[in-house]
Amino acid sequence: MKTSRQLLIYVVIFIGAVVLTAGIAALLVNINERQAEARQSPLRVVEIPADEIDPAVWGQNFPMQYEMFLRTAENYGATPYGGSEPYSKLERYPAMVRLWAGYAFSKDHNEERGHAYALTDQLNTQRIQIVQQPGACANCHAAEAPQLIAELGWEEFNHTPYNDLKDRLHTNTSCADCHDPQTMELRLSRPGFINAMEKRGIDLSKATRQEMRSYVCAQCHVEYYFAGDNKVLTFPWEKGLNIDNIEEYYNSYEFKDWSHAETGAPMIKIQHPEFELWTTGIHARSGVACADCHMPYTRVGSVKVSDHWLRSPLVNISAACQTCHKWPEEELYNRVVDIQHTTAGLLRKSEEALLDAIDAIVAAKEAGATDEDLAEALQLHRAAQMRWDFISSENSTGFHSPQEAARVLADSMDMARQAQLAAVLVSTQRQTETASLPAGS
Repeated sequence: MKTSRQLLIYVVIFIGAVVLTAGIAALLVNINERQAEARQSPLRVVEIPADEIDPAVWGQNFPMQYEMFLRTAENYGATPYGGSEPYSKLERYPAMVRLWAGYAFSKDHNEERGHAYALTDQLNTQRIQIVQQPGACANCHAAEAPQLIAELGWEEFNHTPYNDLKDRLHTNTSCADCHDPQTMELRLSRPGFINAMEKRGIDLSKATRQEMRSYVCAQCHVEYYFAGDNKVLTFPWEKGLNIDNIEEYYNSYEFKDWSHAETGAPMIKIQHPEFELWTTGIHARSGVACADCHMPYTRVGSVKVSDHWLRSPLVNISAACQTCHKWPEEELYNRVVDIQHTTAGLLRKSEEALLDAIDAIVAAKEAGATDEDLAEALQLHRAAQMRWDFISSENSTGFHSPQEAARVLADSMDMARQAQLAAVLVSTQRQTETASLPAGS
């Protein structure tokens, strides 16, 4: 009996070992198959020329990615603070009209649509009609930009008036913006980002593929300005990427985008610093790339590809978030939106503080104060609004780095209230001086 029992145990162990071995072998085969899929070159229906920017041509070789990319033209609707439904931000947030007084953004500022409209919407904005914009504005909005840069030279392209170039701009975002046509490897096609990284001492030739999955986005989703008489597109990153570093950079050059129409303060218009804010957040520190959330991997049949329907992760939570976060979609959605609600509340409070500061500075001027008298208040107005704009114009409504967004807006409110107080003190001093003058003087 004992011998039979031992024999049974040995048989069970043997069978278990066989099953385990078979399972491991199957797993290794699966891994090898997936790696082979990743290395496999697609069927080349056409040769893609080095200067080809029409996505439809690329789509003949890469039909899955092309079909997904075409969906960037779809209106998938609104999210609580974004999405693809266009609306006037000036109407939704009327404080912006006064905050940008004297600048073209006070006349036209809308929620953007998908990448399929990058050039279309730029050509239709009132901002290029109100102000003579440099050709540098086409850098990210038109797929023709690299060809025009090669033809005209970097500086000539930048300072040529936009309206002189626009008849040569016909293509929105293109595959060529991010991919090499022969190898399909990710590549950098815009000099502004390349120049900025070189100045920071970063060797882009050593970038990993995961880094490149953010770098190709950072060619455009950043803060920038037009430097010098040639309006050269420049990223203000030499001192670092957070708003304090960027302010230090601008102050060192005494740069301003415009003078505020009400206060006269020398102002900076922040653009869309998604990359800069993202670098301070937990996802960046964890090695998560922009594409992991906005272009998550998806399986089409037996092939795994990046989803080229770039959109808000809030409408694609299962692929964008649940790969890493094993909570229900509703829970993940609510976590994101809670962060955005908090950030939006801080933005509105910052706007209130800035409007009070503007009112106080205007009142001081009406009381006879000069710009010299108000130097402190004007500098604080500039600094406070720069921080508000850094979070307001960044498209995640704080989600890319919630704690940094809260810190920046806290500083904005503090500086705005300091500006208000400084202006009130100047007004009081002026009123006191006027009251002390002899009658009739």
